[in-house]
Amino acid sequence: MNIAQYLDSTYLKTPEQSGISNEETLQVNKKLTQEAIDNGIFAVMIRPDYVAEIKKYIQERNSNVVVGTVIGFHEGTYSIDEKLTEASKAIEDGADELDFVINYNAYIQGETDLVKEEFVKCTKLALENHKIAKWIIEIAALTDAQIADLTKKISTWAEENFSENDWSKIFVKSSTGFYQTTDGKPNGATFEGVKIMLDNAGKLPVKAAGGVRTPEDAEKMISMGVKRIGTSSALALIKNESSSEGY
Repeated sequence: MNIAQYLDSTYLKTPEQSGISNEETLQVNKKLTQEAIDNGIFAVMIRPDYVAEIKKYIQERNSNVVVGTVIGFHEGTYSIDEKLTEASKAIEDGADELDFVINYNAYIQGETDLVKEEFVKCTKLALENHKIAKWIIEIAALTDAQIADLTKKISTWAEENFSENDWSKIFVKSSTGFYQTTDGKPNGATFEGVKIMLDNAGKLPVKAAGGVRTPEDAEKMISMGVKRIGTSSALALIKNESSSEGY
């Protein structure tokens, strides 16, 4: 199985989180991008601050590697206007895909109307600009019933507000990889959580992110029906190696 075509090679640490400078972080992103170019990896997933430079880097090398970025990352509690502003800047800088963190805290608190409004407005912005929109629901913060319900709601909102031709451009995504769990519980994609998403996503594609660290896990996720995998271990996966990376 050629898993490279399913992979979003990911680096989302800020300079502060990694203890290196902004310039050094840019170099890490460039190294990640060159690995994607050299190995047929579908996309790189990076912070918004680096989109313009990385898009330029890819274009200069006549590559088709896709540039994805995160919006409202990682807590998802940004206001709708803040998410729209951040997304608009990312589009202007050349992002091809926008991975929005849904306001899962608002969802948990029963503020469904707010969550629906942000989904519709942000997805509309992405689609109008011919971009892919992915919605991170942070499954480690949700119960199984909530994973099912929120995934189903996103599917329903997509069907109600966008044309059938656009549904393949609206993903439901499992995790940020930054959620803090307790008792050693996984904070990323699990087979159980992803199956619940797949069972409730309707016509929308699903992206598994975080915790996919072996080629076998990646192939199992793909065989289950996942269309994309977000991982900081992309190179190891396509070289048939396991990784201890945290995402």
